[in-house]
This record gives sequence, structure tokens and C-alpha cells, in this order.
Amino acid sequence: MTPVFQRHISFCLTLIVLFGSMLLLLPRLASAADTVDIVIIGVEDELKENVQAALPIPPGLIRDGVVNLPWLELFQTEIPQKVREALEPFGYYDAKANSILQKPATDHYRILVGVFPGTPVKVTDISVRVVGPGAQEADLQRIARSFRLRKGDILDHSRYERGKARLQSKAQELGYLDATFPVHEILVSRAEASARIALELDTGVQYRFGETLFTGAPQYPQRFLQRYLDYKVGEIFSEKKLGQTQINLASSDRFKGVLLTPEREEAHDSVMPVLAQLTPLPRKRLRPGIGYGTDTGFRGSLRYKDVNLFHLGHELNAEIKISELLQGIAVGYLAPSYHDVKSSLGLQVNFQREDTDAYTNLLVSLQGTWNRTIQRGQLLTLYLKPQWEDYTIGLQKSTSLLVLPGIRFSLRNFDDPIRPRKGYGFIVEARGTHQYLGSSTGLLQMLAEGSAVIPLPWRFSLISRVTGGMTFQNDPLQDLPASLRFYAGGNRSVRGYGYQSLGPKDITGKVIGGKNLLTTSVELERVLLRQWALAVFFDAGNAFDSLSHLHLYKGAGIGIRYFTPVGALKLDLARQIAVDNPSYRVHFSVGFEL
Repeated sequence: MTPVFQRHISFCLTLIVLFGSMLLLLPRLASAADTVDIVIIGVEDELKENVQAALPIPPGLIRDGVVNLPWLELFQTEIPQKVREALEPFGYYDAKANSILQKPATDHYRILVGVFPGTPVKVTDISVRVVGPGAQEADLQRIARSFRLRKGDILDHSRYERGKARLQSKAQELGYLDATFPVHEILVSRAEASARIALELDTGVQYRFGETLFTGAPQYPQRFLQRYLDYKVGEIFSEKKLGQTQINLASSDRFKGVLLTPEREEAHDSVMPVLAQLTPLPRKRLRPGIGYGTDTGFRGSLRYKDVNLFHLGHELNAEIKISELLQGIAVGYLAPSYHDVKSSLGLQVNFQREDTDAYTNLLVSLQGTWNRTIQRGQLLTLYLKPQWEDYTIGLQKSTSLLVLPGIRFSLRNFDDPIRPRKGYGFIVEARGTHQYLGSSTGLLQMLAEGSAVIPLPWRFSLISRVTGGMTFQNDPLQDLPASLRFYAGGNRSVRGYGYQSLGPKDITGKVIGGKNLLTTSVELERVLLRQWALAVFFDAGNAFDSLSHLHLYKGAGIGIRYFTPVGALKLDLARQIAVDNPSYRVHFSVGFEL
């Protein structure tokens, strides 16, 4: 049996199915106005979707609830051609279609479309080449070798276009902004159902970053603005680095408008200058705030900020915080470094009173910090913090004077700082003091915290977190002040238990905190809509004085997430596990934290 005869037999079978479908599709539709439906058989999935998209009901065909029958019949005659055109991008150049117009009800029309896609065109020869100054780029050669269409594949035009776009996008990412396709041919033989592809990318010259000119913000020194650049003069031009620079400037809280434009017409010898047009925000701001958290209760704040002190880009911050558990005043001065956007020198004075179920304390501190970016996403912090503290823990009331030097290293590698879908991050910190420095006690504390977000199929994500801390004292009989003790329980610890309600207890049964800490959390999140998600979680942890006294408290539950531009609003219902008379607890928090 010849292929031509086979196609005729298949087409006849399609017609038989089409007429059979007419008998099955006879239910009447009650409507006050005429309607027109199009029913497609013979193709499925993306082929059917494309055919449906190619056969929209013409605007105006139904007016005042009445179908224009001559126009509908004309539309019906155009269906075979529209079907053929809809299937060609998928490699079906010999498609056939037949349509039947029926009116099973006085107010309803139905067009039955039978489609026979025919034999698909297959790729018999494909040549993908890279020429020009960037012809030897390893990434471009790799993409060319692994082009989305291969010999023997059905000629799918969408895959071909995606392959072209990927090749050109990578070239532009590598600085070849003028990359074009001087050769882009697809030769189709309908008789042989075959196609030959010839594709050639000419990279053109490789551009590099030139000088960046800032306009619109003369009150900021040019040298200060340079710190927000994610690139240096002479580096290979990258739209990604240009975009990160835009994010750096926009998130600095100094500008309400940021526009970065590569000056293509001013480029000389493949060096691309950049124009940065800025619209500054007011230099001085006074911002009130109000909020609520299950750990802190209702809270309010009043913050004053000057973001361009002495016209050097230095910052002055002053804040008053009032909540049910904590009241405080903090004044800070920040001198940004010209090294990069994260590096700085800072000095802060803090007066704070905290009254929780675990302790009451009055803390006065002065902290100097030095921050320096090591690599992208990596920040090293050195600090010195003298502090005086008056505290009451359980039955004990005491004071302490500490001079605490410390070092902290953090790494953040998330795809989005507000709503990460994948990535990881961690913080490690060491701080300590000695009586030689004038402190009441000698100690060394090691702290670590890490989290990871792992994407899973079907819009699931696995979110994990672990936190730990250890304390070593040269005089174990000396008490730790409340601000250096560890507690567990609450939103960011073990859900199902109250804020700072877990840890060693005194003889009266009151939690007094521990020298060490270990908590962990595992959460499975499923995105439901664009801004909503459901989660199930399991938490475990506790504060303790020694490993021999370590007992992990556990909690599990469900939660709902609503994603906003400033972070996720999280509402969790948690239940205690493996305790006598377990209870439920509601937790509310905002944002994603490392």
C-alpha cells in the first residue's frame, strides 16, 4: 500500500469520525441569543491548541444576539486554510481539514472541524555555525553543538526559534551586542517531507564597559555613586550587570527614578559608555510604623533618616521602638565605603528595655562595625561592642559590663531576596571577651545559621533552616547576662511554643535560658495562585547547658502564605508533639529571613 493511498484512507476515516461525532454532539443549548461553537477532532495537545487559536469567532459575526449566516458560511470556507497554516509551525505541511456547519438548536450553531495532520516534515540536514570575532567562544560553540533541533527531528519552528534566541542571547550576554544571523534558511520539500536548515551567527565585535555618567543627582559625589556599579571600566559589557546596577541604585532608598542607558551611538573602539539618569528622593525623612507579631505583640516605631549627611552620602539614623515586650532608642551613623555597595563603617548607640516571660533587662551599648564585601553575596563584618546590662532572670538580679569584639561572615545565594524560589545562605559568627578587657566575665560564643530553598516539581518547594550556638566560659560559675543567653520557641524557632519559652529552668520552673542552642525546621510549600501558597512544616529544637541535658521539643502544623512586594505574610497553626496535653498555637510573621 503506497503512502499516498494510506493518506487517502486515513482522511476518509477522519471524515467517518467527523460524521459520527455529529451524532454524539446533539445536546441542545438553551440560550436567549445565538451562539457559535467550534469543535475540533483529529489532533490533541499543542496542535489542537494552535488550531483553536487560529479559529477565533470573527468580531461582529454575532450582533444583537443574531448570527450573520452568510458571514458564518464564508468563515467556514476559510477554515481548511487556517488549519493548514496553524499546523505548519509544528512541521505538518500536508495537513487537511474538513468542516461541517450544523444547527442542532434554533439559537445555536456548531462547526465540526475534522483535522488530518498528515506526514510531518523531518529535518534531514542541519548546519549551525558561529563566525566573527567571537567564533571561538566556548559557550557559543556548546550551544551551537547542542542546538534544539537535530537531524531526524520533526521540524518544529518554535524549537528552532528558541534555539536561535538562546544562541543570540548568550552572544549578547558575552558582550557581542551586534550579533546577527546573516544566514537563516529552512528549505522544505513537501514532496519528500524533509527540511534542510542552515543557520549562521555572526557575533560582531565584543563590547566592554566604558565610563558611567550620572545625571540628575548633583548633590551626591560621583565617586559615591560609582559604588553602586556592578561592573568596572574595561569589563565585558553585560546586560545582567547593568540590570544589577539598576537594582542597586533603586534599592538604595535614595532615588525614586533610575534609568541606565548604554550609549550605543557614543561607543568607540567597542567601548560602551553608560548614561545613568537619577531622580533623588528627599534627603531627610520621618517615617512612623506600626505592626504586629505573635512574638512581639503590637509594635510601633518612629524613624528619622538623613541619607546624604555632609553631601557625602553618609547616613544618620535615629529610631524609637515601642512594643509590648521591647522599648528602645537607637542612633546610628553609617559612612559608606567607595569599595562597593555593601562595604561601610558604622557606629551605633542603643538604649533598650526588654520585658519577656523569661527575663527583664536594661541594656546600653555602643557598637562600631566594619563591613566589607569579599565576593558577590559574601559579607565580612568586624565589630566591637561595649555594653552595660542590668537584668533579672528568674530569682536572680545582676549587672554586667562586657567589651565584646566579634567577627561575622555571611553568604546569600538566593535567586530573589524577597521571594526566593531556590538558593541557600548561611551566617557564622564568633564573639567573645575577657576580664583583661574590663569585662565582668570571660567567654567565647560561636553562632551559626543556615537556610536553603529547593525547588521541587508541581510548584512545590522545600525550605529548611538550622540554627546553633555554643558558649564557652573561663569561669563557669559566672552568670551570663540575659542578652547573651539562648532561648527557643516562637516564629523563627520552634513553632507551637511561645516566644522564648524553651530552655533550662530554675528551681521555680521559670525558663532562664541556656548556654547552647540547636533548632531546625523543614517546610514543604505549594504555590496555589500567583500570590498564595500553602505550607506544612516540622520544627524541633531547644536551648540547653550541656549535651547531656539536650531535649528537643517538636512542633508541626500548616500555614498559609500571601506574597507581597516587601515579603510574604505568613500565618501558621502549629501543634506541640510528644508532650503531655499538647496545645495549638497561632504564629504570624512577615518576610523571608536567612
